[in-house]
Amino acid sequence: MHSDQWHLLKTKRFLPLFLTQFLGAFNDNVFKNALIILITYTAVEQSALSPQVMITIAAGIFILPFFLFSAVAGQIADKYDKARVIRITKAAEIVLMLGAALGFFWQQTEVLMLILFLMGTQSAFFGPLKYGILPDQLAENELIGGNALIDSSTFVSILLGTICGGLLIMAENGALIISVIVIAVAVFGLLSSFSIPPTQPADAGLKIHYNFLAETHAIIRQVRQHPVIYRSILGISWFWLFGASFLSQFPTFAKEVIGGNEQVVTLFLATFTIGIAIGALLCNRLLKGEIAATYVPLGIIVMTLFTVDMYLTSSNLAHGNSDVLIGAGVFLESLAHWRILIDLLGISICGGIYIVPLYAIIQDRAEMSHMSRTFAANNILNALFMVISAAAISIMLAYEFSVIDVFLAIAVINGFMAIYIASLLPQALVKSILRWVFQVCYRLDVRGIEHLHKLNGRTIIVANHLSFLDAILIGAYVPNHVSFAINTHIARRWWLRPFLFLADTIALDPANPLSTRMLIDRVRKGRRIVIFPEGRLTVTGSLMKIYEGPALIADKTAAQVLPIIISGAQYTPFSRLRGKVRIRWFPKITMTVMPPLKFDLPPDIRGRKRRQAAGIKLYEVMSYMMFQSNHLDQTLFQSLLDACSIHGSRHIIAEDVERKPINYRQLIMRCFILGAVLRKHTNNNMVAGVLLPNMVSTLICFFALQAYGRIPAMLNYSSSAKNLIAACKAAAIETVITSRRFIQAGKLAHLVEALEFQGIRIVYLEDWVSQISVPAKIKGALFSLIPQFYYRFINKTANTGASADTTAVILFTSGSEDVPKGVLLSHKNIQANRYQVSSRIDFGPTDIVFNVLPVFHSFGLTGGTLLPVLSGIRTFFYPSPLHYRIIPELVYDTNATLMFGTDTFLAGYARFAHAYDFQSIRYVFAGAEKLKDETRQQWAERFGIRIFEGYGSTETAPILSLNTPMHNKPGTVGRLLPGINHRLETVPGIHDAGKLLVSGPNVMQGYYLADQPAVLRPPEGYWYDTGDIVSIDEMGFLTIQGRVKRFAKIGGEMVSLTAVESYVGQLWPEYSHAVTHLPDPKKGEQIILVTTHPHAQREVLISYAKQNGISELSIPRTLLQIDEIPLLGTGKVDYVTLKTWVESHLGSAA
Repeated sequence: MHSDQWHLLKTKRFLPLFLTQFLGAFNDNVFKNALIILITYTAVEQSALSPQVMITIAAGIFILPFFLFSAVAGQIADKYDKARVIRITKAAEIVLMLGAALGFFWQQTEVLMLILFLMGTQSAFFGPLKYGILPDQLAENELIGGNALIDSSTFVSILLGTICGGLLIMAENGALIISVIVIAVAVFGLLSSFSIPPTQPADAGLKIHYNFLAETHAIIRQVRQHPVIYRSILGISWFWLFGASFLSQFPTFAKEVIGGNEQVVTLFLATFTIGIAIGALLCNRLLKGEIAATYVPLGIIVMTLFTVDMYLTSSNLAHGNSDVLIGAGVFLESLAHWRILIDLLGISICGGIYIVPLYAIIQDRAEMSHMSRTFAANNILNALFMVISAAAISIMLAYEFSVIDVFLAIAVINGFMAIYIASLLPQALVKSILRWVFQVCYRLDVRGIEHLHKLNGRTIIVANHLSFLDAILIGAYVPNHVSFAINTHIARRWWLRPFLFLADTIALDPANPLSTRMLIDRVRKGRRIVIFPEGRLTVTGSLMKIYEGPALIADKTAAQVLPIIISGAQYTPFSRLRGKVRIRWFPKITMTVMPPLKFDLPPDIRGRKRRQAAGIKLYEVMSYMMFQSNHLDQTLFQSLLDACSIHGSRHIIAEDVERKPINYRQLIMRCFILGAVLRKHTNNNMVAGVLLPNMVSTLICFFALQAYGRIPAMLNYSSSAKNLIAACKAAAIETVITSRRFIQAGKLAHLVEALEFQGIRIVYLEDWVSQISVPAKIKGALFSLIPQFYYRFINKTANTGASADTTAVILFTSGSEDVPKGVLLSHKNIQANRYQVSSRIDFGPTDIVFNVLPVFHSFGLTGGTLLPVLSGIRTFFYPSPLHYRIIPELVYDTNATLMFGTDTFLAGYARFAHAYDFQSIRYVFAGAEKLKDETRQQWAERFGIRIFEGYGSTETAPILSLNTPMHNKPGTVGRLLPGINHRLETVPGIHDAGKLLVSGPNVMQGYYLADQPAVLRPPEGYWYDTGDIVSIDEMGFLTIQGRVKRFAKIGGEMVSLTAVESYVGQLWPEYSHAVTHLPDPKKGEQIILVTTHPHAQREVLISYAKQNGISELSIPRTLLQIDEIPLLGTGKVDYVTLKTWVESHLGSAA
């Protein structure tokens, strides 16, 4: 859906109609005003009547055909192809303009009056066509925009036609100029009409009746049978009465009250016309395509207020008796005159807002077979109201009422009309006021509102619950009447009672099982119910517990579910997050409406399982809409700036072992300062290697590169020199950024020497930092005060080309099974993954993350660094995960609440930690390797903490699935995150599982390979082959059986080496084990167990396997003892090194 109407001007189904009607309206007004001027100044001698009488007669002649021929015109338009009839009317217009040219040439008033009558007739036929054809050519959500363009262009054409007709007719050869213009415009109008797409006759069998009195009565009786349509027509007619009253009195008002000449009249006309156009176009922006009378009551009320103010202002003007009339320039020198213009502009803008929805309502509600006849009735009543206006004003003026008295009378009557309309549409008035408040105060952005307009049938609206504003927000935008299910205790509160006027409420007692049954009955009767599935306001800012009730109701009633996600309201004083987030009076609020869906549950699921399945389905919907509502299309650095804006520049965000915490402003300032230095030594989009530990300085370096459009490649300093060189070669890295202090402390000089030997330039941060001048620091400090502006300036001047779809970072595979490959992750990949995780986990700015996972590890970068830093969560960086004694002490000291780790590291911390060290920890998330049962049990028993196991890969940025506090199943790696599609491919020899392939916004851009440096190899069809054998249960929980490469084919059967490691670990939990395989001449392959157990015996394994029903094929053929299992820096087993050791050991033994 388009939120504006301008796209219609690019379509063939609308543009030709737009041009045709614009040119026609322009011609009407050129001719009419030329005729009026001609009558006033040159044709007086030809008639015994005064110019004023002649002008009045001319106005009557033009409007008379609307009474005589509208009924017949509506019938013809409904009976035939409207596009064809339009072309006929435009052809007739050419003939009429030729007659007008003769009339002007002869200066025969009678001829011109006849042409004026025929022009009125042509307009009477064209009116039902131009409004009646719109529903044929436009979609429902385009009707507001289409009518806005038609109505605004009509008034613009009136203005242009009035000016041109009035000025040109008095010029030398004016009659000739006017004649050429009207004939040329008529020809162009006919030509444009040939491009209007044909339409099907609305009622081809209609018999046309030519008795205009009887048919006029018939079509008006027809519209009166439809109260909404009839009231809309009356509303439009009232507007034409109101507008005609003003337009007709502009000359008198300008001369007698203002003391102005024709320039002031033109200024009034221009102001009124521009205001109508602005209001009409603004209407579509306000309604976003919704066909509703939401702003009609407010529009007419404000029209009244502006009219009253115009009367008050005009009453205080003293024109005096000067015979000299002022021009527009002198007029604008007075503040009082400016106030009159503002009033006039306000009247017309509100008029445009008022009238456009009424036309759209008629088009939406009228039967297609009667559409044109309905608009014929509209034209008749419009003409009638304008005649009444002229008659009433003539009577008032005859009784010596002044022009400003006329304006006061209009204001008073309009006020009564406003009261009447507000009484008919009280909800529309309240909704329009609420929408205005939300848009002005909270800059409310409503996305996907077209889904609200398409609602039909049984509907349950579900939404997250951030603040007490949520229900009012939804009530203000959901069309028609809705019912809100609310807690009984909340329903009794006094401040809620005004809201009851806007919507019905259904008070529910959670302890009463009949409450759900009552809601089911309401939904079955067609009522739209709004339910907050969390059952309470969030106290975390994230999704809380989701009750199954709404899902059960949807399942029982076969209703569609419409999810709505609200964001931003949690930062208002109306939330329950004071003290947890930065509260502001007017933060920006976004409301995202998702497409409606249905819960299609398998029919064989019954009872509690069905309820549970429905609840999980609802949770998936809620978490998916949380994910979808986030803004993925921005760079990481832009997200950093946004986080600073949301949480405050003084919010502490990062700290490391130096114990010098920094806030957002300090982080951004240092990024600008360091980035300016990096820019001098690197090129746009250049890949820069980063060889740094978990420190705040690494965070600054990473974002400094991001700010200036460079691509950081995070290098694994725990890998071998061979693998590090292969990684640099794959990504074509020519420069590596590191630290002298880090290289010395980590004893990594051999890596630096190996890189330098390959011609790679090594840059030390200490050297660059020492070169930063005082002016550069001052510049960075100043620009950190306006970071948004400066970041845009950098992107524009440096031409970085940074966008959500460009590469944000290059990571490298672990090399546990092969040579490392470069994995390119875009900004959008990482944004998607962090939002996928945050849609399932309740964390917020009051949390503290303790990150020990290195930033070269995808889990450490996304989960441990970017996710918390960009979410306002304070993060403590520790440089090594292997300090098993120190880390628990620091967790205790920092009061950390969240931790990420691998099984190896978590088991190590558990061995050395005091039972109270992790007292502040809420959640621990494990990944990168299988979480052993003994590790999970040890943390639960010693520290009372559940470890939530997850699963992912570097190529998916990295998290694919995750156990959560709400949905946790030990032994599995959780359920797939929202937005991830998956499929399982069958693997021969493996039953009840398959190879997992995934796609989604978090899947990488592709690989860089060492044998093809800097050549992107995207995943086939953008489906990533994980290489993992996975089974998925009925609730969606994933169990990893092992990698395809980690299966051994023995005797034709596939045996999971991961499963072997698992049961060996259960047998000997106090030791470390790793399993590999080698070719076997008899059975194809054999399993080799490498263990730190000094007395491990195969007989014990055989006995254990028999007792636990484990296949004999899973028993290792050979057991080898090793002092220490080789590990990578991430904690994973280094299987490449392990296999080399096994081959060497067995070879030497042989």
